[in-house]
Amino acid sequence: MEINWLDILLKFLGGLGLFFFGMKQLSDSLQSMSGDLIKKILSSLTANRVLGVMVGCGLTMLVQSSSVITVMAVGFVNAGLMTLTQAISIIFGSNIGTTVTGWIITLKVSKWGIQMIGIGAIPALFVKNKKVRAIGGTIFSLGLIFYGLQLMSGAFKPLRTDPTFQSYLTYFTADTLPSLLATVLVGCILTMIIQSSSAMLGITIALATAGTIEFQTAAALVMGENIGTTITALLASIGTTTNAKRTAYAHMTFNCTAVLLLACVFWPYVEFIDWLVPGDPNALVDGAKPNIGKHIAMSHTIFNVTATIVFTPFLGVIASIVTWMAPDQPVDEVEKLEMLGEPRTVAPAIAIEQAYGATLKMATLVEKQLKINHEYVLDPSLYELHDKVEKYEGITDNMQREIQEYLCAVMEVPMTNEQTHRINALISIADDLESISDYIALLGRFRGRLAENKHDLTESTKEELGAYLKMIEETFGIMFSELKDPKTVNMSRFDKMIDRLKEMNQETREKHLERIKEKEYKPLSGLTYADMVNALRKIMGHMAGVNKAVDGMNKAKSS
Repeated sequence: MEINWLDILLKFLGGLGLFFFGMKQLSDSLQSMSGDLIKKILSSLTANRVLGVMVGCGLTMLVQSSSVITVMAVGFVNAGLMTLTQAISIIFGSNIGTTVTGWIITLKVSKWGIQMIGIGAIPALFVKNKKVRAIGGTIFSLGLIFYGLQLMSGAFKPLRTDPTFQSYLTYFTADTLPSLLATVLVGCILTMIIQSSSAMLGITIALATAGTIEFQTAAALVMGENIGTTITALLASIGTTTNAKRTAYAHMTFNCTAVLLLACVFWPYVEFIDWLVPGDPNALVDGAKPNIGKHIAMSHTIFNVTATIVFTPFLGVIASIVTWMAPDQPVDEVEKLEMLGEPRTVAPAIAIEQAYGATLKMATLVEKQLKINHEYVLDPSLYELHDKVEKYEGITDNMQREIQEYLCAVMEVPMTNEQTHRINALISIADDLESISDYIALLGRFRGRLAENKHDLTESTKEELGAYLKMIEETFGIMFSELKDPKTVNMSRFDKMIDRLKEMNQETREKHLERIKEKEYKPLSGLTYADMVNALRKIMGHMAGVNKAVDGMNKAKSS
């Protein structure tokens, strides 16, 4: 009987499309139900490596996508919300969590896929309650996954009797070392192309269940899939911070090393899985292999669990290796932020948290700019500091624009009132920080104008200005600490500091007018110094704006 390759291809693509869409919808539904929980878990994460592994495993089970968790870990490291070692431990755990997908696929419910689509579609489309709609979406997604898997398996069945196809498989039987490596390479390349280890695992199980490939070949393909899935994090790390790159490299190093070690004991390992799981994986029953799916899922689980147990004690060593692979750059300031991924494809809670980390990074740069400018204002001969202040001002412009664009894109998906308030607050904070940076740079330009015209400040003026700048920095420090931990916001304390700054501003103006009357300053220098004082007043106002926005986030959370 002649094989109809076009029919097989179209059925396979149709099944794969349903499987892909189902996995995407399942991940989205689970994220919508657990997004805030993920944020809370990550915010309480400690440096404990075992806890990190457990968190990574649990979160991956929640969202059913190791790629989402891995990319999120890279993003959080990039935003400064997570350390390198924390991210590596989470990635270790996500490798375990992703094995649940294999067990879901092997459930004996494939024949009920179309019924699950119908049952889940009703609440997903017609019920207003968000939780019920999310549950319906989850059932609907699982139905798509099972039905897609059934279509793929059906498409592959004719191939098991086709001599041409079987002749190709002789190169990928994984019964010799070259054949094993070739099979691992195929699994790796296909996963890199598809960009989903879960989808490739589904294809592998569908091929095996249809009787097209042996368990040994499937186990080798799964090994390759573990390497191929690292490409997602590597792509996400392009253009990010050094630590974010190291996180992606750690994922690659861990998976590649684990696969190479397993290759050394591959055949005893396959025999061990056969002994562990009942039933002959290669036995054909009614034209299918009913036992092979569980064997594949078990091989995936044992591999990832064992690799994590073996490598977790060496987490520090892996961190050292990836630090060597991605050494610190001589310049630690980036020209702009690099938000990871498409903000519409992740849960709002996760996207907002990443934007919050980016805002903290922006505030850190503004604080550095403020301190450097303090030195320059008191000693304008340090002109290289002025250049640095100007450079930081340009960087903060880019940061503010990227944060705003990112958050506006996040607002295009459904979210809670609290999340909307938080986004509005972050946009306002980024805008105020950018304005503070502008006025810091303007303050430096006014000081440079005085120096160029050889109009120096008197010692008494320098003392007053120095005290004023120090008070500005202290107030910024309090504002920044409250931004880092909004629960510490104390409006009355901050208002007192702002009142004190207003008094200092008024005193500085009055004393400056006295000096002008006494002809200590020429008219031009007098006006320029007045502009400097006015710039400091503007900085004060924008710091109050940040404080008010942070307080607003707290109130929205408690309401």
